[in-house]
Amino acid sequence: MKKLFLSTLILPAVISLYAQDSSYVSPRRNKKDAKRDRINNLIRMEEEGDLIFNKHNIFGIRLATDGYGINFEKGKFVTPTRTVLYQFELNEKKSTKEHKVSASPDQFNYSSLVPYKLNNFYIFKLAIGQQHLIGGKGNKNGVAVTALYTGGVSIGMLKPYYVDVQNTQTGETTRKTFTELQTDTLPDVVTGSSGFTVGWGHLKIKPGLNAKGAMRFDYGRLNQTVTAIEVGLTGEYYFSKIPQVLLVPQKNFFFNAYVQIMFGSRK
Repeated sequence: MKKLFLSTLILPAVISLYAQDSSYVSPRRNKKDAKRDRINNLIRMEEEGDLIFNKHNIFGIRLATDGYGINFEKGKFVTPTRTVLYQFELNEKKSTKEHKVSASPDQFNYSSLVPYKLNNFYIFKLAIGQQHLIGGKGNKNGVAVTALYTGGVSIGMLKPYYVDVQNTQTGETTRKTFTELQTDTLPDVVTGSSGFTVGWGHLKIKPGLNAKGAMRFDYGRLNQTVTAIEVGLTGEYYFSKIPQVLLVPQKNFFFNAYVQIMFGSRK
């Protein structure tokens, strides 16, 4: 009789504890489920044509056929398939005739220079354009393809390229450009480049215009983030000719192809 009585007391307690344990869900699991539901909801809204983002901010690193640079882009979504772009770029443009060589007297004191180089050519660009969605991701493992075009103004900056020169008679070291060396009658020997920090006091501004067309492939797993590769063509026109290398014809129109890696976010 006692055993039966104890069983009737213990059994409801065990059932109650089991029910509580079954209904318990860890906070981590709750967060994962909520995140998955949010992503699925965003994908559904995007497929239905809803405007689920207002803007994006993207940083890029660019490698072109005539140089390299960095890029920042702000985008404002107008429709689910069209975005207005505002771009800011800083690039260095190099001549195809530039070839760095060693100027060291021996292998232990390394120094290099670019023979007959006249100027470093840096460009700051401001551009506005549009991006059009060609194909969406479809799922989280897909790739979104967009086409874009921009146009704007360029501010070219010519920094004279100086080299270190040593007088073979006196041993004195000075800094000169290759233009100055052309008319120099002193017994000078070039020992290397003077470096990035030299020449900024003689900077010259070269204004111009730029235009670009490109394709962008966004393979980021989530729509809130941007992880993309962009390939395109750029044309740049400057209102005066750009001297880069001695004895190489100067020009004011530049055309290049580029590839760019991009990272950012949408909000």
